[in-house]
Amino acid sequence: MITSRQITLVQNSFAAVLPITAEVADDFYTRLFALAPDTRALFRTDMAEQGRKLFLTLATVVDSLDALDRVLPVAAELAVRHVEYGARDRHYAAVGEALVGALAVTLGDRFDRDTRAGWIAAYAMLSDHMRAAAAAASGGSIAAAA
Repeated sequence: MITSRQITLVQNSFAAVLPITAEVADDFYTRLFALAPDTRALFRTDMAEQGRKLFLTLATVVDSLDALDRVLPVAAELAVRHVEYGARDRHYAAVGEALVGALAVTLGDRFDRDTRAGWIAAYAMLSDHMRAAAAAASGGSIAAAA
């Protein structure tokens, strides 16, 4: 569950990274590939373009945190597509860790304990929904796949 205060913290901190999304995306993917090296093979496109897509998606989610009924169905569809790309249930934890790590480095002191907790709550809510949609679409095989 994410609180209204956490939504505000997430939205305000996201606004601070918007001017440097390319750098944050580079940091995110460096972290992700270190945490889950097998994810590297899932990205067949230009990584600059992938980073742009990442931040467009994040912007949609962050902007819709106070109206989740608009974003959760889109997130479910995204999760199903990610199964087709080869995403596995265990990748969600690595993505969350990489995202929080990249934001912490970028925001420095502005990424305080409460802001971190807000991002973790937002990501947990979103990833739980996506993981459930992915599992349903793959007959539960996403969790079992190596």
